[in-house]
Amino acid sequence: MRVVIQDNYDKMCKWAADYIAAKINSHKEDRPFVLGLPTGSSPIGVYRELVKKNKAGELSFANVITFNMDEYLGLPHEHDQSYWYFMHDNFFDHLVDMKPENINILNGMTDDPEKECADYEAKIAACGGIDLFMGGIGVDGHIAFNEPFTSLNSRTGVRDLTTDTRIVNSRFFGNDPEAVPAQALSVGVGTVFDSREVLVLINGHNKARALAATVEGAVSQKWTCSALQHHNAAIIACDEAACDELTVGAYKYFLDIERGERL
Repeated sequence: MRVVIQDNYDKMCKWAADYIAAKINSHKEDRPFVLGLPTGSSPIGVYRELVKKNKAGELSFANVITFNMDEYLGLPHEHDQSYWYFMHDNFFDHLVDMKPENINILNGMTDDPEKECADYEAKIAACGGIDLFMGGIGVDGHIAFNEPFTSLNSRTGVRDLTTDTRIVNSRFFGNDPEAVPAQALSVGVGTVFDSREVLVLINGHNKARALAATVEGAVSQKWTCSALQHHNAAIIACDEAACDELTVGAYKYFLDIERGERL
């Protein structure tokens, strides 16, 4: 596992955007580059940086296919808290050459959630798998909507959201946890870790315990993020505030190993 520590959130986002752009620009295969994407507050700065590069002509999305991690069950696209809306408002609508047909987001209004999830897995496979999956984690270490004690081999499916997750997300729903949907469609832990690379963003003191569990804790369903330890090409991009719970030795090790400022 690689841990890249940056001074603050903005520098973390710049580093992550530079890394993703370099991977897309160096993609030489005939098939499109397949990019997994998250929602939430953590990636907003990364999306902002990627849009800047795209508008400046430094990065093209014309040959990129995207798959989003999750979507609330029961929210239509036009709902301002749907993840379809979030992605278009914060990212897709600002790109100059993103093809709408290359955007894949789970349909929260499906009449058949199980089929929707199975078809999503099949489409990922048909595209050749995901080259790089960017993600974030919750304060309890969940990745996508794979709450604590979700199987580390899980695939895309329906997820019940915990009370804690609904409380945290209620800030987007008028501070009413009951207004937050109780279920979501989400890629599985296994889906994410089938990707050739995984890049996880962790920022802020409130994520410090989750970062420590991801990096130094035991691999456990309690912290689904801990599965990163078993991925051959896992990267965590974090800020200083998120490092508060790391042991001094681990913190110094990761700073030392990254001293060359490699991408």
